[in-house]
Amino acid sequence: MLAATLCLAGGASAKPPAGGVFCSTYPSAPACTGQQPSCNYCHIAPPQRNVFGAGLEPHLAPGAARPLSDTDFAYALPAALKAVEAEDADGDGVSNLEEIQRGTFPGDATSVPVDTGRCQAGDTNPQYDVCRYDTRFAYKRLLLDVCGVPPTYEQLKEFSALSRDDQFARMDAELDRCAQSEFWRGKNGQLWKLAHPKIRPLGTFKAGPEDTGSNPLADYYDDYALYTYTQIDDHDAREVMTAKYYVRRDTNPTRYTPVPSLPTQVMDEPHRAGNLTSKWSILYFVMFSAMPRNAASQAYRAYLGLDIAKQEGLFSVPGEPRDYDHAGVTSPACAACHATLDPLTYPFRNYQGIYIYDYPTSGHYVPNRLEKYFSNVSPIITQTPETGYLFGQKVNGVIEWAEVGANSDAFAIAAVTDYWKLLVGHPPTPEENAEFVATWKRFKGTHQYRVQRMLHDLIRTEAYGAP
Repeated sequence: MLAATLCLAGGASAKPPAGGVFCSTYPSAPACTGQQPSCNYCHIAPPQRNVFGAGLEPHLAPGAARPLSDTDFAYALPAALKAVEAEDADGDGVSNLEEIQRGTFPGDATSVPVDTGRCQAGDTNPQYDVCRYDTRFAYKRLLLDVCGVPPTYEQLKEFSALSRDDQFARMDAELDRCAQSEFWRGKNGQLWKLAHPKIRPLGTFKAGPEDTGSNPLADYYDDYALYTYTQIDDHDAREVMTAKYYVRRDTNPTRYTPVPSLPTQVMDEPHRAGNLTSKWSILYFVMFSAMPRNAASQAYRAYLGLDIAKQEGLFSVPGEPRDYDHAGVTSPACAACHATLDPLTYPFRNYQGIYIYDYPTSGHYVPNRLEKYFSNVSPIITQTPETGYLFGQKVNGVIEWAEVGANSDAFAIAAVTDYWKLLVGHPPTPEENAEFVATWKRFKGTHQYRVQRMLHDLIRTEAYGAP
């Protein structure tokens, strides 16, 4: 979804300044509203350029020796971008500049600005107003999305007789009522569906008293409980990353209660960071590895919406990667991503995944874990620091990693994107970008990360309420 580095370079390496320079050049571009474009804006995969990146290259400090320094690259990029504004790199009939301004990709012929034609004169529909927000349409959609049942004929008739202000008041009341339903917050309900890609359940490894798998590792229903608790009522959504507590789930009806401990969890309180350090997350995403890159990348992807495998969210740290575990990450094909990924990973160095020779330590924070259990992996692995970097900011351990992440624009954007996809049915389109940006900014600012407050904004957007 997002990224912080545009990986276009006069050579094979990624260029950290590029995203910021691009957004300084085009500050109102949709790709720059709380985010920056990914490497794929100019690349198929670094160093291979797409047609837009290939068109930029001849204008990027022509005649200068390659590779360009970061300083020279940053200085040359604005002029190169301006030089190709009038061109149509992907041959889709739309200039590069118009695609940048409207939020489509100038290097992808299938990504084209769309004029919806929603309000053409003479358009009629016997049921809904197809030209603008239709309260009856939004009301029906709301009950289906949040309660799981359509309105009855009598409900629709009563709703239609209300004034417009009263219709919105009724929708607000129905949203709050439906958000209490089992369909919304119960096991396998709408919120659990949102949690699936974050938790990545695997039934074989399910532990606990309910739905136990054949090789039980950890009870990931605890992760669903914490996620759901942070999304409902007036709770702070950031605590999915920062909570020092666990959440107990009771049934018939479903209730979620914060508790200081659970019999299925083992992490000591000072080292807890919400679902980032649940027993399931540590055992499943760290597993047997010395360098827990998968745990860091999953947290980055699941809660901050940034997928390093897609070259998103790259904030290269000078001098990285160091390759402490002798994994070959300094090779040219790997270094561009690992200059971000490895510093993201260092704070997780002491979180023990599965260690079969000392199983009681599994799932725990173990001081000097690498020194005790993995010193034979490479000659320098014990030099791996616990201090890392998130968004280019130094973080001293996972607790600080989680706090910085939870307070970031990326967290707010990722959270609102989840609900946008759930309720609107697709990620925000370029045409919906203004409404989307206003929604996530109010979620972070006015609503202080309270999901249910934000949903009252979302159901008022044209993206949601226009047929």
